[in-house]
Amino acid sequence: MLTFIGLGLYDERSVTVEGREAIRAADRVFAEFYTSRLVGADVADLQAYHDVDIEVRPREGVERDPDAILDAAAGGDAAFLTAGDTMISTTHTDLRLRAEERGIDTRVIHGVTAQSAASSLTGLQNYRFGKATTLPFPYAHGGDDVPGSVIETIEANRERGLHTVVYLDIKVGTGPTGSDPDHEEYMTADVGAELLAEGWTDGLAVAVARAGSPDAVVAADRLSALADRDFGDPLHLLVIPGDLHHIEADALAGLADAPDELLDR
Repeated sequence: MLTFIGLGLYDERSVTVEGREAIRAADRVFAEFYTSRLVGADVADLQAYHDVDIEVRPREGVERDPDAILDAAAGGDAAFLTAGDTMISTTHTDLRLRAEERGIDTRVIHGVTAQSAASSLTGLQNYRFGKATTLPFPYAHGGDDVPGSVIETIEANRERGLHTVVYLDIKVGTGPTGSDPDHEEYMTADVGAELLAEGWTDGLAVAVARAGSPDAVVAADRLSALADRDFGDPLHLLVIPGDLHHIEADALAGLADAPDELLDR
């Protein structure tokens, strides 16, 4: 059995009760933190809380060479842990399909996602979000601007009146010079806002910092204004609103201090 377990957003206690029980019952526990990570706990915290040893796998150890995980699942109960919800990343779907092809039973225990938390924190209605996109570091896509695919996603959503979650790039184990096991880099909301203000348009946006933590920050303003603010420790994301229902506009004013002139009320 291979059980995929989402750990939630903040620390070792953010996992569901079902997830906690499955972790403790597993024969071997694997994890990856290159797609995202918990902002309030490290691997040692997780191991102590769940009383297990956790084998952290790099990207290549999940995508290219997952045999250790699959062999453990074929011979017993293996758990695979990720921050947020465990099936948000396509790499995890690929791992699940590989397990199924080998005749290994799989199950999924979900966790809170950054997108659902962004909707809850901002007051923007969940069913009014369109396709999400990721804003990469300029060096990661070989340019010095915003990739056209990011702009196309935002514009397509806005044409339909929908909001866009813009995930901000995370680089773990790779950097500007290539492979670097010790490299960790997290794009912050001010950097993302500056890139979008210069490469797209200087419109209304919402910065969400450390969703799921006790000190989450939500702020709405023009992208250029958000670019001048310090939102503290990661993880951060941006939301580009589409058409606003009057309750959503009230929420951005009341929960995120959005300037009235940007809300078109």
